[in-house]
Amino acid sequence: MRAFLIQSLLLRTLLLRALLLRTFLLPALMLQTTRPRRALASGALVLVAALVPLTAQQESSGKTTSTAVVTFTLDFPQSNPEHYSIAVDARGHAIYECTGKVAEDSEDETYRTEFEMSARNRQRIFEWAKQAQYFADKIDSGNGKLAFTGAKVLSYQDGQRSNTARYNYSNSEPVRQLTTLFQSIAGTLDYGRRLAYYHRYQKLALDDELKRMEVQAKNNELSEIQGAEPVLKGILEDASVMNVVRARARELMQMGNGAAPGH
Repeated sequence: MRAFLIQSLLLRTLLLRALLLRTFLLPALMLQTTRPRRALASGALVLVAALVPLTAQQESSGKTTSTAVVTFTLDFPQSNPEHYSIAVDARGHAIYECTGKVAEDSEDETYRTEFEMSARNRQRIFEWAKQAQYFADKIDSGNGKLAFTGAKVLSYQDGQRSNTARYNYSNSEPVRQLTTLFQSIAGTLDYGRRLAYYHRYQKLALDDELKRMEVQAKNNELSEIQGAEPVLKGILEDASVMNVVRARARELMQMGNGAAPGH
């Protein structure tokens, strides 16, 4: 008997809902069909526009959580460049960005390049990041008497961590090793920035710039020379550039081949 009463109540509830839907929903649908098609199309465009950034955000989120990334940033006013950053992921893909000027009378410009880092340096970067606890703790020495050598930032992101640490000087050996390596890489890529400028605007300055780069490379003061290969290749293949300059570009490219990915 109790089960029969429950079924009766459920049946009455369903019938009541059906009547309500017929009373209110059907006129609304009839009214909607009389609207101009342009208004319906506009509503569809608004919906698509709302979905696009959401999808992009989801894709971006999925990308950042799939690959670990170590980033080094330096801001040093009155230096050139005043700002630069190097980001490298666990697969070895690296991005260098900087803001600076080449000539004194030129304006600040942003330079960006991408390259594949050598396996050796990629492994060292992530091992040192691990030894530094992925920058989860304070890494600055806290010694205010030390000379200012630029505001530095090391950050680490993956699916589980997102850490950022700022410092001028660090007592941590892994952090010092990372700083030295990243600054060495930045020195190489900044040669690429200047060479690209000279190749376009001031070809007579290429020889002296390549000489300086060659000396530093032979003294092991530069890292990831292959990161500047697109610029060096452009100089090498330009018949309007002096042969001695093209020869220097070729030699530097050969030196960079020894640091190619996988070595």
